[in-house]
Amino acid sequence: MSDTLRFNLPLLDAAQAQKHVTVNEALARADALASARVESRTLSAPPSGSLDGEAYIVGTQASGEWSGQDGDLALSLNGGWDFVKPWSGCTVWIESERSHVVYDDGAWVAGRSSGGASGAVSLTRIAELDQVLSGAATTTGPAIPDKAVVLGVTGRVIAPITGATAWSLGVPGSPDRYGTGFGSDLNAFAHGVTGQPQAYFGATPLEITSEGGDFTGGEVRLAVHYLDIVPPSVV
Repeated sequence: MSDTLRFNLPLLDAAQAQKHVTVNEALARADALASARVESRTLSAPPSGSLDGEAYIVGTQASGEWSGQDGDLALSLNGGWDFVKPWSGCTVWIESERSHVVYDDGAWVAGRSSGGASGAVSLTRIAELDQVLSGAATTTGPAIPDKAVVLGVTGRVIAPITGATAWSLGVPGSPDRYGTGFGSDLNAFAHGVTGQPQAYFGATPLEITSEGGDFTGGEVRLAVHYLDIVPPSVV
């Protein structure tokens, strides 16, 4: 008996007995792979209580039943685990991250928008963080990565803001770059679009400035929407 090239689906032999076993195995594997959906790509060991048909991308330094399968697709089938080697261009949806990843040049890549034959890639990225507010202004950690080309920054109030009646969003030296007058109530949001794509040379914090009084409480979820460019592959 041999398997198919891409999904390793078992093929029937001529005059094979118990054909339904082989067919059902192939259907179960095809169902798990054709959905192009995995639960996570960060686990390095099998999760407890996984459901039949669930799929995962095996994390680094895999152990237990996943040992030696780093980066492979792990399929929970018939009470055990089957593994499939990803191929160049394999694309799956990661449920825990709510995004697609593509297998390219030996690694899973998120946000791939275009690529060249040399391995150079353009990526669309989102960096998220939750920030508790206090005082007249709150500066985050290095929210904007080095060499990010930022399209805009958005935000959502996830705990009502107290003390201030509104807030502005920017970076040190330009505290309103991404807008002013944002609301303080739960689920108020910021939708700051950069006038033109702004490149940052060095990791840069965001700055949230109070309006109408100092912050005495509240929390904002921020998202930096940016482009990342990757050089050609090593030769």
